[in-house]
Amino acid sequence: MKKLVLFAAVASLVLASCAGNPDGKKAETKDSVAVAQATTGTSYTVDTTQSQLVWTGTKVTGAHTGTVTIKSGSLNVDNGTISGGNFVLDMNTINSTDLEGEYKDKLDGHLKADDFFAVANFPEASFEITEVKAGATAADVVISGNLTIKGLSKNITFDAKVGEVTDAVAKYTADFNIKREDWGVTYEGKKDDLISKEINFKVTIVANK
Repeated sequence: MKKLVLFAAVASLVLASCAGNPDGKKAETKDSVAVAQATTGTSYTVDTTQSQLVWTGTKVTGAHTGTVTIKSGSLNVDNGTISGGNFVLDMNTINSTDLEGEYKDKLDGHLKADDFFAVANFPEASFEITEVKAGATAADVVISGNLTIKGLSKNITFDAKVGEVTDAVAKYTADFNIKREDWGVTYEGKKDDLISKEINFKVTIVANK
C-alpha cells in the first residue's frame, strides 16, 4: 500500500511538472542572417485591419489564446510569388481573448511585464523575410526570416500557405511554433503549473497593392 501511495505521489509530481507544447510544427531556428539589400517584385502594403497574429500558450492546467496587432508591414510579390517583406508588431497590444475581467487584466499585464515580453523597453517586435522557397505544392511556400523579440533576433524557417495573389491583393497564412527562451522569455510559471516551452503563432497576412 505504501508503494502505491508513493507511486501516486511521484506520478502526480511528474504530471505537474510537464506542460505539453501547443499544437503546431516548430519553426527551424538559427542565428539571424543578413537581409538582401534589393528585393524584386511589386510592393504591397499590409492591411492591418485584416491581418492578424493569434498566439497560444499552454501550461499544465490548460491554455491561453490571444492576439497581437500587426502595426505595419509590406510584402513583395514577383511573378505571383512572395519575394520579400517586413512586418512590425505592436507589443503593447498583447491581448488574451479567452479571459474576461480581472483575470484577463492580470494575464495581459503579466505578459507585458519583464517576466515575459518587457514591452516598456521593447514596445515592438518585427519579422523580416530573408529567403523564400517553393513548398510541396503550388499553394505552399517555405519562408525564412529574422524574428526580433525583446531586442533579440533569430532566423526562423516555417511553412506558409498561399491564399490569394492578384494584381490587387496578396494573402498568406502560417501556423508554427517558436521556442520562447530563444528570445529571452524564460519565465517558467508556478511550480505546480509550469508553462510550455513553445508558443504557437497563427498568422494571416493580407496586403494590398
